[in-house]
Amino acid sequence: MRTWGIIAALVVISALVVAIARLHPPQTLTMAAGPKNGGYYQIAEKYQKILQRDGITLNIVETAGSAENIARLEGRDVDVAILQGGIRTDDSGIEAIAAIFFEPMIPLVRAGNSIPANPSNWRDLVISSGAAGSGTYAAFEDLLRAVHLPGNANDIVHYGYKEAVDRLFEGDIDIAVFVAPIDAPYLEDAFWRPGIRLLQMEHVEAISRRLSYADVVTVPGGSLSLQRVIPKSERTLLALAARLAIAPDVHPALINRLTLAAVELHSGRGLINDEGMFPSIHGADLPINNAARQLILEGPSTWHDWLPYWLAAQINRMLLLILPIFFVLVPLLRAVPAIYSYVMGWRVWQHYPTIREIEEELDQTIDAGELSRMDSELEELDDRLSKLRLPAAYRQGAYDARLHIDLVRRKIGERLQQLSAI
Repeated sequence: MRTWGIIAALVVISALVVAIARLHPPQTLTMAAGPKNGGYYQIAEKYQKILQRDGITLNIVETAGSAENIARLEGRDVDVAILQGGIRTDDSGIEAIAAIFFEPMIPLVRAGNSIPANPSNWRDLVISSGAAGSGTYAAFEDLLRAVHLPGNANDIVHYGYKEAVDRLFEGDIDIAVFVAPIDAPYLEDAFWRPGIRLLQMEHVEAISRRLSYADVVTVPGGSLSLQRVIPKSERTLLALAARLAIAPDVHPALINRLTLAAVELHSGRGLINDEGMFPSIHGADLPINNAARQLILEGPSTWHDWLPYWLAAQINRMLLLILPIFFVLVPLLRAVPAIYSYVMGWRVWQHYPTIREIEEELDQTIDAGELSRMDSELEELDDRLSKLRLPAAYRQGAYDARLHIDLVRRKIGERLQQLSAI
């Protein structure tokens, strides 16, 4: 007996060890960012520092940009990626944690060059639309379609961010288009270079209506620099909401940790967004992960303050699963006693139609043989009731039914005596 007890204890301990091991998430994540000198990479490094607090190593993968990021996410080469708004996928397993910040579309030109403010009038210009594989490249193609500008109307070249700034400064190109965080390092460099200015495109609101994923933002004058006022005055720009997207096999606890990191990084007031605007479950253009949605809408639970992040995440996940079941089960459990009572009563009530039928026929029957048949039927019914196994609380119903049978059988006996005396 003692041996069996030891074996049972070992089995329980082993089960607990396995369960805890499965609950504990991997300690490594891989994120597709962008070029090493780009805004996405800079943001990925901020995520890296936050996750390191909990011993999570975030490996940052340098890419050409959002188009490559989504390809790597679809191929499951990375766990998480920053995606520019408008970058689409047919992979139904990919979800978004949230939309995390605005990226304006920034057309830079050389001061003194007469470039039309209406992009539909751009003709015979050399335009850098971003490197192949970048989000800027994809967004510029959509812009051309939105303003009905033929692709062969201009000479479209594809330089990386830093090279595009250098080429624009040297006069090799007329327009360099960027879709990036407004404070991306290469943009800061471009804004400070003499002779480069931010082109204020016309009809920004109308263009945004033709791009389903685009918003309009206002960059205040002097918001980038007051020492040398940049921009010189308020600018209205197209903006795309960047998303933090995850592969379907990312551990739930890591999803929670990434969500809380996104709240920490992006919830404050920025140059082109108000406080609390991000992270947002709206405008992500991807299905939002349920656990991330709950954290963004309701904030972290109380136990996030005193439990390890991965254990708090599992409790949240269990509550998401259990609470709906609980709200269904409680009414059902309250109905169980009534259902049980009905079933116990029905075992007796089902015989009452027979008793009533015989009782109604009794006054109209004068045949002794028929009366004897009725008596036999009632006797058999009484025997069945006597053999019913009922809880003590429900035996009274069977007892009353047997009394009723006994009363009817007495009437039958009296009627048979009257017929035998004639």
